[in-house]
Amino acid sequence: MNRLKPWTLALVGCAVATLFASRGSADPLPEKYQKHVDKGLEWLKKTQNKDGTWSAGGQNPVAMTALAGLAMLCEGSTVTQGKYRENIRRATDWLMKRSMKGGNRDGLVGNPDHPGESGRYMYGHGFALLFLASAYGEEDNKRRREEMKDILTRAVKYCGSAQSTQGGWFYTSKTEGHDSDEGSVTVTQMQGLRACRDAGIPVPKEIMKKGFDYLRKSTTQDGGVVYSLGRGGFGAPAGGGRPALTAAAIACFFSAGEYKDEHVKKWFKFCERHNIHQGGQVGGGIRQGFDEYTQFYFAPSMYFIGEDGWLKMFPGTAKKDALTWTKYRNHFFDGLCRVQNQDGSWPSQGGWSVGPIYTTAVYTTIMQMDNNCLPVFQR
Repeated sequence: MNRLKPWTLALVGCAVATLFASRGSADPLPEKYQKHVDKGLEWLKKTQNKDGTWSAGGQNPVAMTALAGLAMLCEGSTVTQGKYRENIRRATDWLMKRSMKGGNRDGLVGNPDHPGESGRYMYGHGFALLFLASAYGEEDNKRRREEMKDILTRAVKYCGSAQSTQGGWFYTSKTEGHDSDEGSVTVTQMQGLRACRDAGIPVPKEIMKKGFDYLRKSTTQDGGVVYSLGRGGFGAPAGGGRPALTAAAIACFFSAGEYKDEHVKKWFKFCERHNIHQGGQVGGGIRQGFDEYTQFYFAPSMYFIGEDGWLKMFPGTAKKDALTWTKYRNHFFDGLCRVQNQDGSWPSQGGWSVGPIYTTAVYTTIMQMDNNCLPVFQR
């Protein structure tokens, strides 16, 4: 089910046409992959707790619930229809109840006092924004829709107050994190904010601008995005570019329509040099660390450039050497199919992950890009 709304078309369609108008489309997901997606989603369905949550052994319940719910939204189900509507509804209900009211944490979606979230609650907040904003558009109950709108509006405001002076975000808020910043949390917030904007929730331009500038300043001369820009810095320290964060920066810019920014090309080339398109260990390559996280952001970027977007960005590239969605999909998905467990889950790759809920949610989301359901992942 494709849930493009008129306002989404207005935001996305014109900008897409200017750069990748004839980029070509990949074929629908082949059946040999679809059956693995179905097994993964059914495993997630069976492992959802009665209260609507998922967690990694009690850890990160907000983030895990949002990510597992997102995978089901990518299937085409919504809060009102589809085979996973009840699971999505329960996850939505639980996350809505996590919206804090009053005080300096008003709008935060999470529970900083929960031992499984304390010290890193901004991750959960960002993923909750992404999921709730994606679910919001299909809510047809007027009362609940107004409640969700209020939750998302206050959550956006909280994001602004939690943003560091440099423009990034940290594991905790600006005040509680001593004005620190970290790249992966930054991208999580920006993707969530973008989903809110796509859903019609007002997002101050200044918040996004500061976030984009932060990622630009976090870029090294060789095109990699560093772990943290740090307080008082004016540019990325020499070296230290990280493939995972660089892939995340691309997805962040693409989902916001920043297709022509010169940094996108630098980031893509950095990722190519680090063989991210080979899919890490699951794709048959070398374990790169944080493979799940890396591919969660690199996959939608590859999906967006499609079959000839790379040649438009890098016109001197031989066609056989150009990166394409189909090449990436076939190579990476074959690897995913090989390592899937019999029960439908995926293993938490050698200790780098935080458990099978996370890994399975990430990989089923990636494998459903061709469904083109959610604005934040759409071409």
